[in-house]
Amino acid sequence: MLPQHRWFWVLILVACGGAGLLYNVLFAGGATPLAGLAYGLSVGATTLAFDRGLILGGLQARMRRMPAKLYVPAAEFAYVLMIAAGIAFGGVMVWALGLTDDDLAHAVKITPRVLAYSLAVSALLVFVIRMRDLIGGEVFVNFLVGRYHRPVREERIFLFLDVVGSTAFAETHGDLKAQAYLGAVFAAMAEPVRRNAGSTDDYIGDMAMITWPMARGLKDARCVACVFDVMDRIEAEADAWRARFGTVPRLRAALHGGSVVTAEVGVDRHKIAYFGDAVNVTSRIESLCRPLGTEILVSDDLLARLPHLPPGIVARSLGAHALRGRGQPLSVSTLERGADQADPAPLPRRAAAR
Repeated sequence: MLPQHRWFWVLILVACGGAGLLYNVLFAGGATPLAGLAYGLSVGATTLAFDRGLILGGLQARMRRMPAKLYVPAAEFAYVLMIAAGIAFGGVMVWALGLTDDDLAHAVKITPRVLAYSLAVSALLVFVIRMRDLIGGEVFVNFLVGRYHRPVREERIFLFLDVVGSTAFAETHGDLKAQAYLGAVFAAMAEPVRRNAGSTDDYIGDMAMITWPMARGLKDARCVACVFDVMDRIEAEADAWRARFGTVPRLRAALHGGSVVTAEVGVDRHKIAYFGDAVNVTSRIESLCRPLGTEILVSDDLLARLPHLPPGIVARSLGAHALRGRGQPLSVSTLERGADQADPAPLPRRAAAR
């Protein structure tokens, strides 16, 4: 089964194909539906590839650094070029497959009506994509289906990833450079989080909050794998970080899970929020990283529920610690790289690698 974020892109492409079919019905009397589908998919794929930076990614990056008065016309011109390229590619395809009676020159030609229709459809789809990017893929879907319109009690895993030294970086380089630094760090987290089926639900200052429904996060120890995948990606690009910012980001991570109440809150601005002890405990665990001298902490409660750890990762107990605002001490462990293992080893219940 495709991961959730890939289903979104499949549906967007299906919508592009549907827009091509609709154009064929509206303006060609439905004479060549396969040609309309081919044009729609071609234009949609080309436009989406440009929007996601898969083609001409450097141009996208330079355009985003432009002032607004230059960015808007530059972006419109770029999308016109992408639509023209998509029409040309689709025209070659429908001509080669014999789906049109037009010769090749007419098949690849873009008319004002086609351009206006394509721009309107592209603007609508890009708006949907931007809204999804703004609030997060899983949150976006939950808003659409109204899953949390009424409060829901559920079990979730929380991962807090805190960027170490961001305040000192801002004092040295200024707020604008610090914002670019944090933005780049959060962007580096995105792909590992998607790969491990997580959802980045919020950014709180220099910290990212990533969550999973309990069963999804426990499967294949995704919540643990995500932490190391993020850190591995940053380390693999260490030279690029030093060249751009003069430093390589360091992260502190805290993992915990439990029962929460999830609800859609707000009037003028809606947000899906989590209420419960699990969120506060995760924050308190993250604050233990510095005094305990470790980068990654996981509660033993969550550790006991994991069927195994990812290959090469071991847990070392750090004992029970009092947490502010919590009556009972909480046992925590740190996660470290150990000797490579051929297969993930099962975790003894509440006694992982102690």
